[in-house]
Amino acid sequence: MDIVKTEARPLSGAQWTIEADGQEAVVVEVGGGLRAYRAGGVDYVDSYGEDELPDGCEGQILAPWPNRIRDGRYSFGGQTRQLSLTEPTRHTAIHGLVNWQPWRLESKTADTLVVSCEMPAQLGYPWPLLLRTQWRVGADGLRATHQVTNVGRAECPFGISVHPYLRLPGVAVDDLLLRVPGRSRLLLDGRLLPIGVAKVAGSEYDFTESRRIGTAVLDVTFGDLDLDPAGAEASRVTLGAPDGSAAVSMWADPSFGWWQVFTGDTLVGDRHRRSVAVEPMTCPPDAFRSGKDVIVLAPGQSWEASWGIRPGH
Repeated sequence: MDIVKTEARPLSGAQWTIEADGQEAVVVEVGGGLRAYRAGGVDYVDSYGEDELPDGCEGQILAPWPNRIRDGRYSFGGQTRQLSLTEPTRHTAIHGLVNWQPWRLESKTADTLVVSCEMPAQLGYPWPLLLRTQWRVGADGLRATHQVTNVGRAECPFGISVHPYLRLPGVAVDDLLLRVPGRSRLLLDGRLLPIGVAKVAGSEYDFTESRRIGTAVLDVTFGDLDLDPAGAEASRVTLGAPDGSAAVSMWADPSFGWWQVFTGDTLVGDRHRRSVAVEPMTCPPDAFRSGKDVIVLAPGQSWEASWGIRPGH
């Protein structure tokens, strides 16, 4: 058999760049996620090289469930399903099924691109989905709009999140001022799975008013969000410099009722505690088991929601 030599390609696949109004974003083929975002020449997303793997899930799209499922086992429609244990050390299925799949470029202009992923049915999740994301940059920052369609013949459970790490260059995580609009947090067991709920008021996890992260070690799910009733950008997490000179915020529309905030303490090397993962989630961890805020898509039904990142408060 003849050996056909093909051109080497980056580990993250094709790189698609959009630019407008001093804003720039890079989306990648592997996982269809955000590799970089900068505004005015400042990198507000902790990036990785095009020939590196995002071993901390940097910028990935997490679907059809975010976070963890206990033992990878859940029931839906009267049947019990078993997912592959993609986090074997904690015996969980983590972060869904599309973050390492190839995504296809559907369209691209200078400031907007659309990518899609045809996720096949598989053992543990026997429902095919079509996922599509529109990425756009402009004067108001970065905006991502996700559309998910059940292309199968039976209804299916669904949830989604994204996993960018936000940063302010020159400001250590300890010195960042963090604001999270969550009035409660999930209590976790040793496997980082939810076992209860607690109010944050007056505790070390109360970031409803902007304050310094300090030595806090965060891998926390916040709920009971303070929502803005006046607009589509229902909730917002903000990171600010201690002197007020810079800030970056991430907003999400009402479909995202939860925020996960992670200070990167379990990452190794120079990524350790270098930036803060800010993740809007449509449902909490282990939602396929609890049923909490799980979206159920009928055959042929589509769902759509948006989030974004912008410099400033």
